[in-house]
Amino acid sequence: MIRAFVYTFAFFTVSALFLILGSWLLLAPRSWAMAGLSAHGRSCVWLLEKIAGTRLEVRGHENLPRGAVLVASKHQSAWDTFALVPLLRDPAIVMKRELMWIPLYGWFSAKFGMIFVRRSAGPAALRRMARDAAMRAGEGREIVIFPEGTRREPGADPAYRPGVHYLYAQLGLPCCPVALNSGLYWPRRSLARYPGTIIVEFLKPIPPGLPRKVFAKKLQSAIETASDALIKEAARSANPPPIPESARRRLGL
Repeated sequence: MIRAFVYTFAFFTVSALFLILGSWLLLAPRSWAMAGLSAHGRSCVWLLEKIAGTRLEVRGHENLPRGAVLVASKHQSAWDTFALVPLLRDPAIVMKRELMWIPLYGWFSAKFGMIFVRRSAGPAALRRMARDAAMRAGEGREIVIFPEGTRREPGADPAYRPGVHYLYAQLGLPCCPVALNSGLYWPRRSLARYPGTIIVEFLKPIPPGLPRKVFAKKLQSAIETASDALIKEAARSANPPPIPESARRRLGL
């Protein structure tokens, strides 16, 4: 817990410094600002390893197509929101619109060209999200979405939302599923940080043009099967992190 508190202090200090000292990037080219965002992600991942003993392993990166692609990632932790950025070339992340109004953070998110969604707007929000995503894809960027819309405890029953299916149908892009186990080492709603290895696994892309139900089944099966395997792998490691009870029950651990 001491290392966890030290890391939390370091994380927020580094993040504040990047926002304040890098505020001039709001007036610079977007590519410069994106380079700063990637540097922030790499710095926080490095600090997590040095302070808390939590390493990063990336698998299957060769499965990520070049150019515009829909990236659908499991979402278990706040870690996912910054650590995935350096693993991608020029990501445009789907995020809730309310974050845009946070001083500096929201301004930078707009500068980065992120895709904002006002969930309360219903179908109109999906149409606007698809329109903005098409513009970013036209620039050759990766469109990143967390299909469940919010952080889910590792091993919890999947709860995929329609946004990812709508984007897939509207964009006509291949979809690269991403599995991970970050929630075991950086649990949601907790200051705990556990030593071990966070694994991010890029899975084989799903080709464009599949019927909605076929795509939905393939996507959920790919992400959940691989993420469950990563939980089991962590549970069998020499120094396993705490495994949530929901995962123990569902996976028979």
